[in-house]
Amino acid sequence: MRNHSEPGAPRVAVIGGGPAGLMAAEVLARSGVRVHLYETMPSIGRKFLMAGRGGLNITHAEPFEDFLARYGAARSSLEPMLRAFGPQALREWVHGLGVGTFVGSSGRVFPEAMKAAPLLRAWQQRLRDLGVVFLVRHRWLGWDAAGALCFSTPGGTITLKPDAALLALGGGSWTQLGSDAAWVPLLRERGVALTPLQPANCGFDVAWSAHFRQRFAGQPVKSVAATFVDGNGIRQQRRGEFMVSAHGVEGSLIYALSAPLRDTIAAHDGVTLELDLAPDKTAQRVLEEIGRPRGSRSLASHLQSRAGIVGVKAGLLREFLGRDDLADPLRLAAAIKALPVRLIAPRPLDEAISTAGGVSFAALDDNLMVRVLPGLFCAGEMLDWEAPTGGYLLTACFATGRAAAEGILRWQGRAD
Repeated sequence: MRNHSEPGAPRVAVIGGGPAGLMAAEVLARSGVRVHLYETMPSIGRKFLMAGRGGLNITHAEPFEDFLARYGAARSSLEPMLRAFGPQALREWVHGLGVGTFVGSSGRVFPEAMKAAPLLRAWQQRLRDLGVVFLVRHRWLGWDAAGALCFSTPGGTITLKPDAALLALGGGSWTQLGSDAAWVPLLRERGVALTPLQPANCGFDVAWSAHFRQRFAGQPVKSVAATFVDGNGIRQQRRGEFMVSAHGVEGSLIYALSAPLRDTIAAHDGVTLELDLAPDKTAQRVLEEIGRPRGSRSLASHLQSRAGIVGVKAGLLREFLGRDDLADPLRLAAAIKALPVRLIAPRPLDEAISTAGGVSFAALDDNLMVRVLPGLFCAGEMLDWEAPTGGYLLTACFATGRAAAEGILRWQGRAD
């Protein structure tokens, strides 16, 4: 075992090469701190790159108070950090890397090239120019008996005792990209208060019939509204689209409701989601159209011409309605406007886009330093917060990484 605490060793070790860790490294290096960044994977930013495969959604341009509300119960903890480095500051930072941004029709903010790779390359070069040392294939193993940080590396196990360490190890989703939650038992053993990890922005299981699954899995269900009553008796409603999967439902509409859906399922052993398959038509209009005589036309042709119900939407009606229901215009129209779909359970943690739970904010001081482990700071998705997709996840990761780095500087007496 080699000891890396000799001269030239990092004054601060940043552990985790995602957005939070990289932002922390930049803030520290700009202040003259010698920073080494340790990443378990062969390269940095793998989940960041994956997030950009369909177009990197950096942040959101909605009014700031609406933006803050997306963080739910964690708003009060995150608000000071988001006010210090929020959506506009993040866009200006991206522009400083030579990458332009634009606001899409939904208010989501993207880099002009829509890709994560150009931004990450420019950022990594900036960090190298600032003196940050990158050490990949270095997996953090915890501490040795003397309190030194231990890492498994291609050359064997190493230890070091930096002045401070910052953990930005992500949540528990996408283990193949490095976010495997291996840090959970390491921190728990040291007495750090943790909230159990749960899937966020996730799909849910539905007991599809074999016929429906075989025919419609992978197909999008567009222009629908979803409604349910959560565990607090609050009616939740959102419009959008989702995807039928082999296991159940997933996609943007489902992800936007995933937190209250997940919590309601936990409290009530399931939840019924009502789907409005014709949200642009009133219930009366649907009934009038469906009630018209169809003559010799098939039910499928009648539904398509009178209510715009075709393909997977028609399949959903046949999946949940019996023959008598389909033959009764009143019951059929009611189902088109409120088709009950029972969600059984969230999909496994590793399939989720992000995670809820993690290091409790109560376990951290105002500098994001772990109270029971002075000199150890935490940032990013491993903290106990969650947010929907739409740029909110990345913005908070950047903001908490910056805040933790500034906390280290204050703790070291380096802050301005």
